Amino acid sequence: MIVRSNEKETPKVMHNILIVTGIFPPDIGGPASYVPKIATELCKRGWKTTVITLSDSLSHDDSCYSFRIIRILRPQSKLKRIPQTIWTIAQYAKTADVIFANGLFLESVIASKLRRKPLVMKIVGDWAWERSVNHGWTKDTIDEFQRNRYPIYIQSIKWLRSVVTRGSYKVITPSHYLRRIVEGWGVNSDRIEVIYNALEPINGVSPMQLPSFAGATVITVARLVTWKGIDRIIKVVSSISDVRLIIVGDGNERTYLENLVADLGIVERVIFTGKVSRQVVLQYIKASNIFVLNSTYEGLPHIVLEAMAVGVPVIATDVGGTGEVVQHEVNGLLIPPRDDEALRNAIRRMIDNPNERERFANIGQFTVLERFQWNKLVELTEKHIISAIK
Repeated sequence: MIVRSNEKETPKVMHNILIVTGIFPPDIGGPASYVPKIATELCKRGWKTTVITLSDSLSHDDSCYSFRIIRILRPQSKLKRIPQTIWTIAQYAKTADVIFANGLFLESVIASKLRRKPLVMKIVGDWAWERSVNHGWTKDTIDEFQRNRYPIYIQSIKWLRSVVTRGSYKVITPSHYLRRIVEGWGVNSDRIEVIYNALEPINGVSPMQLPSFAGATVITVARLVTWKGIDRIIKVVSSISDVRLIIVGDGNERTYLENLVADLGIVERVIFTGKVSRQVVLQYIKASNIFVLNSTYEGLPHIVLEAMAVGVPVIATDVGGTGEVVQHEVNGLLIPPRDDEALRNAIRRMIDNPNERERFANIGQFTVLERFQWNKLVELTEKHIISAIK
């Protein structure tokens, strides 16, 4: 079953684009934040834009958007959903000049081949690795996953990911780190473009009203999955009595993390917010003293840009593309992954040095304004999408 939003008036049409994504508001996550914004900007620039997305529910009022939205029910059998998704993409690709996939890559590649339409992908991670970790098939890092050999069922997923990615005309990655990963899948380097994640200006964020607490407030925002290292943050916070922790997000690790908090006896110092809107996320960050990202993998962490933009100092693990945002001792602190002592020392240092916190926060805001401008992202994205249209 598919629901369509009202299609609104747009400026003179330059091109017709079909954007495909696995998540879209009210979902949260990188593509769910990015797709509505880039679709809106393309509409402003004269593109006739349609978005196809999976959705937990079909009862959404999408009339607030300036583009057409096609929702496909996510909670159904994949044997039914995947063919339906391919058919839907293929149907709307008839009149599209280009397909821009931000997820559902297999379905997008098949549909693009059926319609002989150029396909541009935005790759923000390795879904073969994520699937293997989520199923408990491996505990390897994403870098180890690229070079190691595995049983046939994992190797087949890695092979499929590589073949699907090579089916695109062009690949956009948000970091040079991910560019190197994608090159390892057999994609020619001249077909890969790096466009950093970026933010529109964030102004006037009011801090969330939190219960009173005599110490410092540390916050992390992430999907509650194993590679985000949230259990390690909890254990470190349990050893620092003058710190409380806010955990924003949801995921399959939530019950485990809540039980860990109870076992450590720090329920009164840990707040789980669950899934909240982006505006509420920013309010929670604004109300905190320190932002921590403790992942073992990041493509280029959009949430770090948001923390910097609202003026909160950042501690992050030096993994993936994070070092392309956080400069150690300049606009934040980088620590090794899976190093609880380094995380504890970094938090303690931030707490004990308010002037240093302020310096990192100020330089972090300047970093976002200078290097991660939304207008630049839009211009580069449009340029490379146009290059795919023959």
